[in-house]
Amino acid sequence: MKYNNVLDSMIAQAKKTKKQTEKQQKIVETAIRLFAEKGYANTSTSEIAKQAGVAEGLIFKHYGTKENLLRSVILPFFKSSLPDMAEEVFAEVLPAKTTSFEEFLRALLHNRIQFFYENKQILQVVIKEIIYNESLKKELLPYLADTIRFRFKNTIEMLKARGELKDIPTDDIVYLLLPVLGGFIISRFVIVDVDVIHESEVEKLIEFIMGGIRKNEH
Repeated sequence: MKYNNVLDSMIAQAKKTKKQTEKQQKIVETAIRLFAEKGYANTSTSEIAKQAGVAEGLIFKHYGTKENLLRSVILPFFKSSLPDMAEEVFAEVLPAKTTSFEEFLRALLHNRIQFFYENKQILQVVIKEIIYNESLKKELLPYLADTIRFRFKNTIEMLKARGELKDIPTDDIVYLLLPVLGGFIISRFVIVDVDVIHESEVEKLIEFIMGGIRKNEH
């Protein structure tokens, strides 16, 4: 997949930004690497400046604050890349119209767990900032939700038409399902900071979800 490595994708996009000077690109690239390596809170602007080979004052001149520097990385990347990322994921986990909803859930969870595992450090930084930074949350979270909700809705409508799911409004299913799936992964990789999510946990979650929305055969 094109976006398997979030860190490299962020850096590649930063380098393509035409409005930035060479020094700004170096600042952004260095900041991304340090945020991923040490965490946002543990990275100082003086350290970014030192490793980027620029004066610390140049960071304040262009970005004002460390928070604005982070925003200049996170917002453009996700706003430009998320639609393509979502398309890639759904194409991979829903390869055929014969895929059942349970198979779709299992494939999606495995896909996103592997993605988080491979990008854990940088995603911890991004997600923690979205959770705790109100201005960033208000700007980015609705965009993230709308982009993902649209694709979930289409998938659920297709599976409902095949008679697999209960006759529950699609919007209600999406509204309840996304926080459960997202919270399951984020709570473990970001809040609890585990290294592995076991298969038994995945299966228990799938059983829980399917018990609520699978259409009864009787």
